[in-house]
Amino acid sequence: MLITPGFKPHQRAEAERLLALHHGDAARTYDVVRQQFAVLQSRSQLLLTLATITLTITGFSGPQIARSGDFARITMAVGLALVLAAVLVLLSGLRVKWLSQFDAGTPEANLTEAIAYRDRKTMRFQVEIVLLGLGIAAYVSAVIAYVLA
Repeated sequence: MLITPGFKPHQRAEAERLLALHHGDAARTYDVVRQQFAVLQSRSQLLLTLATITLTITGFSGPQIARSGDFARITMAVGLALVLAAVLVLLSGLRVKWLSQFDAGTPEANLTEAIAYRDRKTMRFQVEIVLLGLGIAAYVSAVIAYVLA
């Protein structure tokens, strides 16, 4: 078992599995983690695009939707606030940390550190999804109320 204090057992175990799978080839294991970071980045870009579309639509139709009634106005405001919160969480997580910056002493410890960092970014991504999903749901409720009014 790897000696990497401060990390969760599943992170150490994943690092060990990756290294074993690639016969100890640290470069190949880092490439796997690098690809996982790329997936998180592309999905974050998708969330940012959805948020941008929501905000753009609001610029065109928001005032008209808001005039259609209290429910539409409130759900649109809540939706926009949640979308903005998702964007702020997303933007606050755009710090770049390169895999080459992890220096825990050994390839195993470096890999475990990178996995722990990936896990933190994944948790942040889950928060972004929830906030954006709730925001879009509230916003769509406002649009539905507008259509029904």
